[in-house]
Amino acid sequence: METILITGGTGLIGKRLTQILEKKGYSVRILSSRHSTNKSSFYWNIDTQEIEEGCLTSIDHIIHLAGANIGEKRWTKKQRQLLIDSRVRSTSLLFNTIKNQSHKPLTFVSASAIGIYGAVTVDHIFNETDNAASDFLGSVGLKWEESAQAFEELGIRVVKIRTGIVLSPQGGVLAKMIKPISLYAGAIIGNGRQYFPWIHIDDLCEIYCKAIQDSSMVGAFNAVAPQHINNKDFTIQLCRKLKKPLLLPAIPAIVFKIAWGEMSQLILKGSRISSQKIIDSGFTFSFPTIESAFHDIIT
Repeated sequence: METILITGGTGLIGKRLTQILEKKGYSVRILSSRHSTNKSSFYWNIDTQEIEEGCLTSIDHIIHLAGANIGEKRWTKKQRQLLIDSRVRSTSLLFNTIKNQSHKPLTFVSASAIGIYGAVTVDHIFNETDNAASDFLGSVGLKWEESAQAFEELGIRVVKIRTGIVLSPQGGVLAKMIKPISLYAGAIIGNGRQYFPWIHIDDLCEIYCKAIQDSSMVGAFNAVAPQHINNKDFTIQLCRKLKKPLLLPAIPAIVFKIAWGEMSQLILKGSRISSQKIIDSGFTFSFPTIESAFHDIIT
């Protein structure tokens, strides 16, 4: 039985991934910023660069999900630094700890984000060969991936999963969109032409599983469903699934810009992202279309 350490394992993705990995027969350890009496949970503190002894003993693989929520708070100077530090300093803590021990894991799989391509709405379909954007999202993604890439120096295979918007029945973005629509207050955002690169949480978790199992997987992979859909069509289809009319006019972009500042780019901008590389690696999406995802998530 192989042992996997998951950072950020108490989050939405981490919890579901733990369930799936354990069903597949893996032993899972969780690295958390909270103390726990659970024997499979270990403590770390990124600010003090503290990590509980023994958490990395005999670990076969690491899945690094930890990182502050990019859309949780307005991007003040302090919040920007937190978003970077929670990703880069956490990765550095793992690297420095592993560097100084004799046992090395086989694989380091790091979360990343499609934000590395920038907050833009353009005709180009982005793939893994495209450069990181020069805006804030692009710089966060680049620093995040560079910190993960350092594990190659230790002879460890590195995989970076550039994740889109995760759809889950347990909460997250979709739950926030469903609530106003259920109250007849749903609306298209801005001009609605911005793309909405999404992925069902189970497909995302299976990509992480494949990254552990498939030693040919190296480098960056986009984790988005193959279907391209923009905000307008996504909203219309969600209303249709919920059997609710779309009554309100589109919400002007200026409303979000005033309320959220630069962070408004997260919902006002969005381009198409290619999933061809992960498909070519042999991965098959269980939920390739938004219809199939809604059918599974919304009952």
